[in-house]
Amino acid sequence: MTAMSRAPAKASPAHISAPARAPRTWAVVLIACAGQFLVVLDVSVVNVALPSMRTDLGLSATGLQWVLNAYSIAFAGFMLLGGRAADLFGRKRTFLTGLMVFTLASLAGGLAQEGGQLLAARAVQGLGAAVLAPATLTLLTAAVPAGPARTRAIATWA
Repeated sequence: MTAMSRAPAKASPAHISAPARAPRTWAVVLIACAGQFLVVLDVSVVNVALPSMRTDLGLSATGLQWVLNAYSIAFAGFMLLGGRAADLFGRKRTFLTGLMVFTLASLAGGLAQEGGQLLAARAVQGLGAAVLAPATLTLLTAAVPAGPARTRAIATWA
């Protein structure tokens, strides 16, 4: 029996290409960052609208505080449940569900004619954000391999 030694074929630079997942990976990062941006933006942008809410909906100072608190309490209270939902039902489905709930509640809040309607919409919006936020991070960590690229992606997301 004779052993033949053959040098492994070397790939030429023309045959080496970037992984096919790279564009898809950064699209997922962009979508995850956009979802997180919505959640964070909604906390602060409502502060700008508080004076007009007070005038248009006749809210008291306490009512205005509840406009902020309804979102924050629902968001904080359901965030762990949102993360568990992503584990049970899948990252993508949970992300889309959270985004849908968040968007519909935002629409309901914008169309509110009374303070109670606005408070209910803000609480549901906080629930949607609690489902959306953990799903954005799990989508990101699943799409980007561990290493410097993931570190950059998480830094961008944060």
